[in-house]
Amino acid sequence: MTEISGQGRLRAGATAVVTEAYAFACMRCGYGWEQAYEIEHHVDADGRTFVLCVADGRVVPSPLNRPTCHSCDGHLVRILRPGRVASARDAAHRGRRVPAAGPVEAPWTLKGPAPLP
Repeated sequence: MTEISGQGRLRAGATAVVTEAYAFACMRCGYGWEQAYEIEHHVDADGRTFVLCVADGRVVPSPLNRPTCHSCDGHLVRILRPGRVASARDAAHRGRRVPAAGPVEAPWTLKGPAPLP
């Protein structure tokens, strides 16, 4: 999800701010989380452009460069579109259960169990 912000949300020196959200899943421990980022576009004194990623009011490394699991500090992290972690948690909490198999009836003859087809 990307959303371009208007002039009211620009920080000092930023020429534009884009909001992006991602879902993450750690392939090492199974932990999942979601995070929104403000991507601030800036221009340095030499006229070169650069971006700063801001999450929860703090400048952080880009979520696309070697993300780190918040649970195990592992780097085997899959990046997903936003909402994927929340939808998986919702499905797990809905209590979808497969009914247990009931007793199996086997036909019997006077000589014992009938041969299987």
